[in-house]
Amino acid sequence: MLFRSEARGSLYRGLENVEYACGIPSLLFGDTLENVARGVDCETSLQPLGVCAGITPFNFPAMVPLWMFPLALACGNTFVLKPSEKVPLTAVRLVELLEKAGLPKGVMNLVHGGREAVDTLLTHPLVKAVSFVGSTPVAKHIYETGTRHGKRVQANGGAKNHLVIMPDADVPKAVEAIATAAFGCAGERCMAGSTAITVGAAAERLLPSLVNAARAIRVGPTDRPAQPDMGPVISAAHRDRVVGLVDRGVSEGARVICDGRGAKVAEAPGGFYVGATIVDEVARDMTLAREEVFGPVLSVMRADNLESAIEQANLCAFGNGAAIFTGSGRAAREFKHRVKAGMVGINVGVPATMAMFPFSGWDDSFYGDLHIQGREAVQFYTRQKVVTARWFASGEEIGRAHV
Repeated sequence: MLFRSEARGSLYRGLENVEYACGIPSLLFGDTLENVARGVDCETSLQPLGVCAGITPFNFPAMVPLWMFPLALACGNTFVLKPSEKVPLTAVRLVELLEKAGLPKGVMNLVHGGREAVDTLLTHPLVKAVSFVGSTPVAKHIYETGTRHGKRVQANGGAKNHLVIMPDADVPKAVEAIATAAFGCAGERCMAGSTAITVGAAAERLLPSLVNAARAIRVGPTDRPAQPDMGPVISAAHRDRVVGLVDRGVSEGARVICDGRGAKVAEAPGGFYVGATIVDEVARDMTLAREEVFGPVLSVMRADNLESAIEQANLCAFGNGAAIFTGSGRAAREFKHRVKAGMVGINVGVPATMAMFPFSGWDDSFYGDLHIQGREAVQFYTRQKVVTARWFASGEEIGRAHV
């Protein structure tokens, strides 16, 4: 199972947003209605906000900024980008490319730093809108602070995405999709499939193949010619947190059926590696069922039927994504209507949306009203003006009209 295309895929998704922003003339169309009253016409137009800011995470240092500034600039705003202090160089390169392309000075701006830089953007009177992607606690802080200072805010937080596997699922295809969802990008993404809920006999059909696929995933440094399937997590502290959450799951009664906690890489002995890990028999009251792990760990829960599986998924405080693997149209329809998640996949493990659709998180996965991407993002980076007009002809004009 290879994930080396994950980085390229995330860049392509970023470029999709650039292409979408290039269609801005059609996205900024207003509306006109003649004779809303006798002799009165009404029209709308979208105008820029002014200075907008983006605060981005470490895991996708190119893609997430490209979710933000291309459309913000195309809508007529200036932009301030504050990337994660853990991965500053990609943002530098993006701004260099804009300068090389001829963007006027001051239109795109880059600020490095930690919380002080973030809070300055959230409270500065010239900043009109803030877009954020990161963890839920920080998203909540961004939203509360920004809105308290009169700013428009879209704050995307964490996730705990559930993958429901029905007994009639196509096992080989489900295994491939679930492994990619759970372990792609070392599990460090808000659309990671972090919890599998097997329904009825699905566990016996799925888990042996899934464990084999997980054990086949090679970890190692991704800057070598012979690239591995999965790289390290972001830091030693985060590696220890991921391993600690698995340890806690075991202490609470779960069972590890594929153990990546002791992953060793000879060519990088000091690396922050966690191998693909699958923890079975996770109960709804366990820490692994409630907290975002943000690592290559798949928790497995059991359900007797679809009703119970949906109930378990809906107990989660997050609401980013959810997916079902089934050959039944009835089960898929029931799931997509009832599961509490903003993005739903049917036989798709990572239901991340294309650039023309909103990245539609719910509940603790999103704070705000207008989402990143698509027409909602155009609305976020603009404000609407409505003009109502009536014209009165002068006496001289009336006379000429009757000649």
